[in-house]
Amino acid sequence: MNKAELVESISKVTQQTKADTERYLDAFIDTVTKNVKKKDGVKLVGFGTFTVSQRKARVGRNPQTGEEIKIPARRVPVFRPGKELKESVR
Repeated sequence: MNKAELVESISKVTQQTKADTERYLDAFIDTVTKNVKKKDGVKLVGFGTFTVSQRKARVGRNPQTGEEIKIPARRVPVFRPGKELKESVR
């Protein structure tokens, strides 16, 4: 499902216009992004948690040449699904 299909699906359920629904979805995405950026994260009970994780620096290999390369440490966004979401997929 892409963003347009998600907007259409939500607008049918909520009986809102697609334009309003897209604004709400954009606001949600912006809010989650800002909070994850600040390292606060967002926890939606039953659905999941959006957080930031720190990856350590490590040594990797270039698959074409086999040469070792240094991969620097960095922060990455992480989504951990909640219990209810996991159970609904089973």
